[in-house]
Amino acid sequence: MAMKTTIFDLIRQAELLNNETMLYFLKNFNRNIGISQILVLAELREKGPQMQSVLAKKLGYTPGGMTSIANKLIQEGYAERQYDETDRRVVRILITEKGLNILADAQKEGQTMWQELYSVLTDEEIQHMITIQKKLFEHIVKDQ
Repeated sequence: MAMKTTIFDLIRQAELLNNETMLYFLKNFNRNIGISQILVLAELREKGPQMQSVLAKKLGYTPGGMTSIANKLIQEGYAERQYDETDRRVVRILITEKGLNILADAQKEGQTMWQELYSVLTDEEIQHMITIQKKLFEHIVKDQ
């Protein structure tokens, strides 16, 4: 009898892989920073200073969640608030040198992790996995 896979099996498997991957990373990258904060730093490095509301929307965080992330980044010295000279109500988050350094360290650990965890897959399997995930993601978000 063939096993019947449901949407819930697929969601659960993706959730398990995602959770274990994050735990593996955090266990090996023993610093005072989380995945969400690293993602925000990467966005700031890539696109420059941004308002929290823009970051929240781009990265899928609630405004309250983004405030918490920004406060932690600022408290640790990984980012700082930048006030607009023409309108002090406009506040952007800016990555600092310390933030760039920890982001580089995180990416180095991520590369090591990639080599350890994904070595069981061929390059072709990895490409298929990425293609399938992108295709599903684009299909899901276009319908929202």
